[in-house]
Order: sequence, then C-alpha cells, then structure tokens
Amino acid sequence: MKILVLNAGSSSQKSCLYELTELPDLPPAPLWEAKIDWSQKAGIAILKVEANSSVLEEELEASRTQTIARMLDTLCSGKTQVISELSEINGVGHRVVHGGREYCESTLITPEVKTAIADLSVLAPAHNPASLEGIAAIEQVLSVPQVAVFDTGFHRTLPQAAAIYPGPYKWYEQGIQRYGFHGISHQYCAQRTAQILDLDLESLRLITCHLGNGCSLAAIRHGESVDTTMGFTPLEGLMMGSRSGSVDPSILIHLLREKDYTVDQLDEVLNRASGLQGISGLSSDLRQIVSAIGEGHPRAKLAFDVYVHRLRSHIGAMLATLGGLDALVFTAGVGENQPDVRAAACENFGFLGLKLDPEKNAQSPADEDIAAADSTVRVVLVHTQEDWAIAQTCWQHFTQAHG
Repeated sequence: MKILVLNAGSSSQKSCLYELTELPDLPPAPLWEAKIDWSQKAGIAILKVEANSSVLEEELEASRTQTIARMLDTLCSGKTQVISELSEINGVGHRVVHGGREYCESTLITPEVKTAIADLSVLAPAHNPASLEGIAAIEQVLSVPQVAVFDTGFHRTLPQAAAIYPGPYKWYEQGIQRYGFHGISHQYCAQRTAQILDLDLESLRLITCHLGNGCSLAAIRHGESVDTTMGFTPLEGLMMGSRSGSVDPSILIHLLREKDYTVDQLDEVLNRASGLQGISGLSSDLRQIVSAIGEGHPRAKLAFDVYVHRLRSHIGAMLATLGGLDALVFTAGVGENQPDVRAAACENFGFLGLKLDPEKNAQSPADEDIAAADSTVRVVLVHTQEDWAIAQTCWQHFTQAHG
C-alpha cells in the first residue's frame, strides 16, 4: 500500500510517500520526501524533493495549488521518480490543525468534513485553509480516499477543569475553550517513549515538550492528554520563536486604549514580533540566539533566560497536574537539538531525583533515554515523526475499509 502524506503549514508544505505491506514497530524511511517553502521569497515557492539518493530543487512562481501539482509530478517523473503514475497511490493523509469540538478522531474526508474544516478556519486562519488547498489539489489528480488527522484531536480528552477558561460560562457555550495543538506530535512521542523505555504507556506519567518555532507541553496520563499549554489558539502558553505565549490580558487592553493599537497590529506583534525575536531583536531561531550569546549579546542572553524561565514554570504546572513524573520528553527542532535548553530546563527539577547524563545530553541522540543511570525520572529524546504518525492512521483507516 502506498500512502501519501501532506503536512501543510502556513508558509510551507511537507510531504512524503510511504510504501507499506504491514505496519512496522519502528518508523520506516519514506520512498520520497518533498518540501515547499513560501517564506523565503515573496511570490516564489522553493520546492525541494529527495528520493533515490537524488535531490531536486526548483523555484516556482505559481499558485499554491499549481505548486503542489508540480510537487506531485516529481513522484512519477525525473530523477526523483518512485512510481510509474499517480494512480499507484492508495490513499492520502493530511495534517489539519483545528478539528474543533466535533473531531476527536481522524476521519475520512467528505464534503461535510471539508465544510467543517473551512468553518474552523476562523480559529486557525493560517493553517486550515492551507490544508483545504492540499485536499483540493489531490482531488484534481486522484480519486482515492483522503484522511484528515487533527492536531487538536489528541487533546479532546482534557478534563473540563483544564479545558474551560475562567471567564463567563457563555464563552464555553460559544466554543471558546482550550483546544491544544501539536497533538499528533505529543501522541506520537508518548507512544515512542513507552517503546524506548520498554514500558506500558498506560502506566506512565509523561510531560512531552514540543519545542520548535512553536512550543507546547502536554501532561499525559494513561496515554491521554490531561493538560496542555496551548489553548484556544496556538498563541497561549510557552514563549516561542516569534510568538509571545501567555501575557497579562490587560496589556492588550492597555495597548488598545492608550497606545491606539489596532487589532491587526496586536495580532502582528503577538504572533510575529514577540518571543525570542521580540526580546533579542535578532532572530526567532534559537540557534542564532545561542550563537549571539557566545558573542556577548546581552539581549540574546535575556531572551534565552526568559525562554527557560517560562519553560520551567510550565513544566512545573504540568507536574502538578500529574502529581508525579516518570519521564520528561523533549522533541522538535529545539527540543531535539539544543542540549543547553534541555540542561537548563532540567536543572531545577533535581529535587525530584531527575539527573541528566551530561555526555548523552551533549550528543543529542535521537530516540534515547539521556537521564543518568541513577535518575528517578527518565529524560527521553524523541525525533518526532508527525508524517509517519499520519501514515499509520491512514493505514488503519484503509485496512479496516478493506478488511
């Protein structure tokens, strides 16, 4: 069975093709991988495809749908060809950021599901429309089942005490609640951690730290999300690359009243000019922040310190929700590749008996326990594989349909 995965971001599109005869325990390498980046040059898409030990790179001045169509062409033509024709693909899986209250589980895409994804675009305006464009692009060239896998789905197990905001109850009746995000990653990392530790996921209390340009934590008990840091939108919670995370709401009222900010200006500041970018004035990329610290840049050091302070604070909140901890899990670009962040995050939890192995931590080994042998809490590094998690979900849908 050949399963194509489309993972749409606001300014990027990651895709890969898996060929499966069974569902393996460990993630297999995809036959073909592609990425489209719209963020580098205005009006230009940069397409990069890897397959058959070959790399194809192109710059395209075309619509999003046309660019996705060109990406699909590389599956069956040129040096990255891995299939004879697109009709060999058995099904397609899509990451969809927001599923609202309705979609707790992945689902086959129907006209009704597309309408729901479109309606939820008001809550995820940078992401849900991009997913719909990917769905439409596939429909133009293939007649195969498509599956929507929702980033919010994993967090639908949040108890009401964690999901409901302490405003008027009418908010909740209007659909304003904590939805949580990065759910595909958090769920995958929880399952992978149990594999790495050779323990039953049902027995574990985990805090998973998805630290990339966007950042969120999840408290996981018995394999279910019971708390998380992102909320009604992906803006809440931790300090991020260019997003503020949680701030005093009265700051926003102050800016509106006293500084004549517009709603659009607030949106721009909170989502694209805050976080590491806003504090440092240099970059939203933690690698560049760390480099600048080495050169003695004081605001880079301040940005790092604020980032770590808020990370520790939110880990503490998740710890209180769980009432104990078996493993602390780090994943995504920062979580997987920044030993200084992991060391700083763990430093203040020594009272739990948590101890990092400094050598292992420095090496950033994927899918390994990097805690010291005598640590009472395991610290696990997981290479998150959202695309593989989506492919697994699709396999289950498609095999059940034919079984």
